[in-house]
Amino acid sequence: MEAINNQTIRLSQLPKGKRALIREHEESGFRLTLMEMGCIPGEPVWVEMIAPMGDPMALRIAGYHLSIRREDADKIWVEISNS
Repeated sequence: MEAINNQTIRLSQLPKGKRALIREHEESGFRLTLMEMGCIPGEPVWVEMIAPMGDPMALRIAGYHLSIRREDADKIWVEISNS
């Protein structure tokens, strides 16, 4: 999937401190696991921290903290929130 508009990006591209809504996942072997961890379409997600070398990312999602590899975050499309 390519970006639909300027507001839709890969989760791996979301800057620290920004909020977004998960829109969809690309097919991957880790897709079901991500969904079980709360990364479901429509769920708000915040990037709280990014490791000094850029990997992993610390997210706030579904009321808890989740650390995710940038490679996996690259397969999740989000819509940036203006709030």
